[in-house]
Amino acid sequence: MKAAPPKITSLTPWHLRERTRGLGRDLSKTIQSNFFYSFLFLPRPKREAIMDVYSVCRAVDDVVDEAEADGVGAGPLLELWRRELAACYDGRPTLPQTLRLRRTLDRFPIPQEYFEDLIVGCRMDLTRSRYQTFDDLYEYCYHVASVVGLICVEIFTYSSPLTRDYAVNLGVALQLTNILRDLKEDAARGRVYLPQEDLKRFDYSEQDLRDEVINESFRELMRFECARARDYYRRAAEVMPAEDRPTLVAAQTMGRIYFRLLGQIERVGYDVFRQQVRLHRPERFLIALSEWAGVGGGGRVLGNGKS
Repeated sequence: MKAAPPKITSLTPWHLRERTRGLGRDLSKTIQSNFFYSFLFLPRPKREAIMDVYSVCRAVDDVVDEAEADGVGAGPLLELWRRELAACYDGRPTLPQTLRLRRTLDRFPIPQEYFEDLIVGCRMDLTRSRYQTFDDLYEYCYHVASVVGLICVEIFTYSSPLTRDYAVNLGVALQLTNILRDLKEDAARGRVYLPQEDLKRFDYSEQDLRDEVINESFRELMRFECARARDYYRRAAEVMPAEDRPTLVAAQTMGRIYFRLLGQIERVGYDVFRQQVRLHRPERFLIALSEWAGVGGGGRVLGNGKS
């Protein structure tokens, strides 16, 4: 879609309160997420569109999480969501989330295949808990993270097709960062996203992971994985077209938040088992503020500097 020039955003506290209205009961959950801070300063039409998309993505993702917690099958529920999204694209939505999404689609023509790919990613969490190679893991990252980025850039708007490559690479970088941060929680759920080939290469077993063993093998493994994540941040930065940078500030904000989380993982000596890796709300807010305040001023490109 054709990029539009950025608008000047008021940063007064009462304006920020206005920008969070309409999130309703989802606000407490949403404000905990890094996603919230990336879209906070978007113009209202784009912000509302992002929230409409977020509510659908969250609902689809929750199908897997809730089914896992309750011990019930999520496959049929994902199929219902696939049909509901197809109906939404046909102009026949029936759920509150898809009714709002239909409104967004009338303004921002997001390809239907992106939502279908997202459901494929959620199905992968139902059928796979291990990934033999990084190529296998890349497919997962694409379906659960990159496609969300592809959806979002259709709302942010862009001129160059390279922006889609930017979204794909950034999505992989964010998901790899998530995987490294959440090793402990995922292992407790019986999930190991680190490629099996990497565990074997660095002589670190799944039992070591469950036992939260930190030894030289683990540090070498994590050093390798962090370097891979950094490489995808670099790839995203290298393909981001200059002409679209002003409309991609929300994506850059998300990237900076997660890039800083990756730096935290490295600074605590990769001890994601005992150290809390997170950014406090004021820090996330300041990252968002600095990115949006720098619109039109050139700014720095993520991946080419320190976290």
